[in-house]
Formats: sequence, structure tokens, C-alpha cells
Amino acid sequence: MDEGSRWSSLAALLRHVAARDAGGRPIAWRRGQRVADGGFVERVGAYRAHLSAVPGVRWALSCEDTFEFAAALFGAWHAGKTVVVPGGAQPDTVERLRALVDGFLGDLPGALLVAGDAGADIPWPELDPGATTLVVHTSGTSGEPMAIAKSLAQLDAEVHALERRFGALCDTGLAPVNLDGGEPDADPLGFDGATEPARVWATVSHQHIYGLLFRVLWPLAAGRAFVAERLAYPEQIAESATAPAVLVSSPAHLARLPETLDWSAARASLRAVFSSGGPLAEEAAGSVVALLGMAPVEVYGSSETGGVAWRQRARHGDTWQPLPGVGFRVADGLLEVQSRHLPDARWWRTADRAAPAADGMDGFELLGRSDRIVKVGEKRVSLSAIERRLQETGDVAQVRALMLSTPDSGERPVVVAELTESGRRKLQARGRPALVEEFRAALLQGIERVALPRRWRFVEALPVDAQGKTSLAALEALFRPVRPSPEWRDGDAIRASAMLDVAPDLAVFDGHFPGQPILPGVAQVDWAIAWGRERFGIDADFVRLEALKFLLPVAPGARLEAEWHWNAAAATLRFEFRSASGVHSSGRAVFAGVGTP
Repeated sequence: MDEGSRWSSLAALLRHVAARDAGGRPIAWRRGQRVADGGFVERVGAYRAHLSAVPGVRWALSCEDTFEFAAALFGAWHAGKTVVVPGGAQPDTVERLRALVDGFLGDLPGALLVAGDAGADIPWPELDPGATTLVVHTSGTSGEPMAIAKSLAQLDAEVHALERRFGALCDTGLAPVNLDGGEPDADPLGFDGATEPARVWATVSHQHIYGLLFRVLWPLAAGRAFVAERLAYPEQIAESATAPAVLVSSPAHLARLPETLDWSAARASLRAVFSSGGPLAEEAAGSVVALLGMAPVEVYGSSETGGVAWRQRARHGDTWQPLPGVGFRVADGLLEVQSRHLPDARWWRTADRAAPAADGMDGFELLGRSDRIVKVGEKRVSLSAIERRLQETGDVAQVRALMLSTPDSGERPVVVAELTESGRRKLQARGRPALVEEFRAALLQGIERVALPRRWRFVEALPVDAQGKTSLAALEALFRPVRPSPEWRDGDAIRASAMLDVAPDLAVFDGHFPGQPILPGVAQVDWAIAWGRERFGIDADFVRLEALKFLLPVAPGARLEAEWHWNAAAATLRFEFRSASGVHSSGRAVFAGVGTP
């Protein structure tokens, strides 16, 4: 392998990329087009030139396009800047960042505009591994973003560990080396051109440390072209993997691969499938094997610790194997790790309960989070234990237990569950109350009655963000009301009216619209029909809407007067929402069995 086809560290990466043969393999694929090494280096040079000329050290970077993100990242580093990577570009996130950084890059509002490319002959001195810094964000137990600083040396150590363990898998599709957990004999960095490099596709965002490493830093270092666009839908995965490919994904995405799609092209092209962000359920792992023809590689770690361990359920079951250079031990029932991925050589105590592997392998099993112990009625309860016992019933595929405040009884556990096929059959055949009672009985085998979940939500799929993560806020939103409580006034068999306080925290305001929320028209129609059915006992199927008008927007905090008129002979329900400002909306719902009145 010649000098130009190897790299020694991320600190020298740009010098290495600039020296590579311009006629060689692409560094990225963008909108279906190859981007050569030289094109990337020139774009990095443009960012370096712009940022070197402006004051300020800390720059926030958020960008949907992975190529542009990578160019801005290395351009900022070579300009001596610290890059702050937020988890997203939501308005609240942007406002928090304003006080913490000196400027914005990428898609953030008011971001520095960097146009064009720089010349190809710019010198690229090595970066200082200890002084070059990245700040990533993760959610703590409170759900508030936590900033975590990473030196280039830490990131470089992790990229080397990933290449040592999984490089051969990505290049050949062969099983990961040393399944017994031992160290590889060599560090096979770089690519010798013997086989075609795999393209790196991803369903996760590079704004999270997992995506940043697996779809940006590692591919750049090892010479595998990354794809700039993120795959958002299963159909894109099935259609995109037509050349040798690596898929970087998450449990949330892999658990929802539909059997109805044609996966033959993906099976023929994929060399590796990676998953991180949480454990992949055994059922989901088996489904990936059946559809894609290979066992997914799960990677365990966190923003704080970096990568810690890996497993393939088909080979290792529940046992996690440490990554190269990672030491682990179990102390007081908690997992502790030591590696160059951490800021120093001290042991880092995680919040994960663990036990050494029962089969004598050099690995460990995870037993749930220790920081999820809550007090309910003076009793200590493990939310992880609630989740584990529900999954043991065989009727729950994925589940999250959380604490939620209720007006009448304070904080109590609540549950959001994604049912298995057997669970869905029970729900359909026996009804929701019977299924909940069965789950409560299962929980009583190991949980105090006072700690039983008070509220349940059965969903088609747990809510996830671009990283495939299920946030506490998204779970809590499932329990927020979508309708106000009506104050019924006068009424009879054909007419009813009510006063409505449209509270700002109603779930229907989410995303409609950020910064200037208004009540969606579809919500007003839903409210009108739902309350009309309840008030007049309408049992017929809904057919259509007529004379629908939206005249004035409804803002959060509005007080509305709603009025309904029911025509039983014509099976039509006329409704109107108004306030002191005037009529906001009106219309007529037609139910089955009649024509237009």
C-alpha cells in the first residue's frame, strides 16, 4: 500500500486527502454525482479562508447536507475554531446557542455565507490533536441538552478502533474479525483498491455523535465515499443500495423495514448494517437478517464515553464485546469503562447496570439503567423493570415507561407501548381494557400495586427524531390533550353549545406553526365531529364535509363558543366556532345513508 492510500490520523487527514490521486475513487456522492477528493479539499479551503478572516472561536454548525457539513467542519478546524454541533436547528435550540457561540454555520438562521471554492494548492499543516475541539450535545436525564467537548485525539482513537474492528467487514462483507473478542493483528487503515469501496448510506443524522463518526469521520479517513443525503424512508433504502454499500441506521429505523418491499438489490449490495442509539430488539434483529440477508452490527456507547462495545445477536446473543482498546469492569453492579475515547485515563462509571458475560467470553450483558429508579408512594420503582416485564409478556415489541404528573395523584408511571403481532391480535379481539388489565397483572408479579402505570398509550411506532432517538418530550406529548374540555351550556336533541378554552399546551399546536402557532383547521373539524357524535349519539359513518369555511385563525389561549345543529332526518351536523372577534370556522358534516340536503 503506497503512502498516498493510507492515513495516520485525523490531524493529517486533509493533507492526505489533498495528496491523493484526483483520478481515483470519489470522496462522496452528492445528488447522485461523484465528488472527487480535490472538490472536497477546495470546499474545505473556502471555509478555512472565510473563517480565518472573522473573529470568534466557537462556531455552531448545523447542516442537512453531509458533504457541506464535513467541509465546514474541517474548514473551521483548520481555521483554529471550535465547532459546536447542536442536535438540530429548532428555534429553542438556536436561541440557546446565541449566548454560547460567536457565529453560525450551515443552515442556521443568520449563518455565515461561504460561497465558491478555494485553490487546490493550499498547504495543509497537521492539526493539534489536543487543541482541536468539537462540542456535541446529548440529552441528560432531565431532557435538557448537555454539551460534551471532544478533542480530535479522542475522535481519532475512536475512528481507528472502528476501522480495526469493522474495516474488513465494510470492504468485503466478511464477518467482523476476532469474534472471540481478541485484538486484531494489524490496524488495516486505508483502502488498497483491491475491491470497490462501499458507499456509506445513513438513516441517521450526522448532528449526533454516532452519525458524525459513522457517516463523516470514519468514511473520510478510510476512503469510503459517503452519501450526502439522508435516507428518510424504507423505500429509499431498498432502492438506493444498488452498488456496494454500508448502511448506518438505528433500532427505530431497522425495526420498521416492511416485508412488502423488494429487498433483493439491498441483499446483493449491502456489506454491513450498523445500528446504534439503543439495543435492537431480538425480533427486529431477526427481521433484518431475513430481509437484508445479514446480521446487523449493534454498537453500544454514548456521547460521553464514545463507542464501548458491539455485538451481533445472531452470534453473541445478549453479550456485548468490547471494541479494540476499550477496557471494562463491573463495580457495584454498574459498568465502568476506560479507553482513549475518553478525555483521560480514569475509569468512567456509566449509569448502566451490567454483569460479566455468563458464557465466559470477554464481554458483558446490560441489565438496564440505574438512574431510572423513581419513588411512587414512598416505594422505589425501576422504570426499566416495568419495561422489561412488559416485554417478557411477548405482546410488547418496544416500550417506554416514564413519570408524568397528574392533577389528582402527583407523579405516576405511564407507559407508551408498541405491540407485537400477538399483542395487536389481543387488542383487536379483546379490547383495550382487557389488554391493560393483563399487563397490570404481569407487572404485579414484581412491582407494588401503588406503582402500576396509570395511563397507557398503544402506538403503531414509538416517536423518533432524525437520529432514531425517542425523546422524553416526544413521549410526554402523547399524553397531552388534543382537545379542550368543553363547558356545555344549553342544548336539546337538535342543538347544543359549549365554551372552549383553547390552551396553548394542546398537542394539536405542535409544528403548526413554529413561532406563530395557530389551531389547525383539521383539528377544528375533528373536534366538531367528535363532540357532535358524543352529544347527539351519532352512530353513522362519516361521509363528507360541505360548506366548510375557515374565516379567522384561532390562536393559543383563545376562548371559543361552539354551536352544533343536528338534523337527524338528513343525517347532517352543522357546526360553528366563534369568539368576540367573529366567526372562525363553520361547516356541515354529512353521515352515511343520505344525499345532499
